[in-house]
Amino acid sequence: MLQPSTLDPEIRELKELAVFFSALRDVLRLRILLALASSGELTVTELARTLRVSQPLVSFHLRPLRVLGLVTVRPAGRELYCSIDVEEIQRRLAGFTERLDDAIDVC
Repeated sequence: MLQPSTLDPEIRELKELAVFFSALRDVLRLRILLALASSGELTVTELARTLRVSQPLVSFHLRPLRVLGLVTVRPAGRELYCSIDVEEIQRRLAGFTERLDDAIDVC
């Protein structure tokens, strides 16, 4: 299997887009992003209460969003405060839109 560093840059970019969209395929993850977008910053406990789901479930779904840099977390005592990185989401969506525009222009 080829390592990511040896892949064609186009393939690497498409793989990154696939991981991004894969992280967004879950409704709860989208709800988390929207809750953070409307509130600015929430603790994991507040997110769980707002979304009416368990705290462990919120934590489970936050992980891929954090790994991709779509959500940032800052510890404060026993709580974790979460916020959305709108610029990162916009950057990734813009990359996809550019790819889409390029493909359409070829047709």
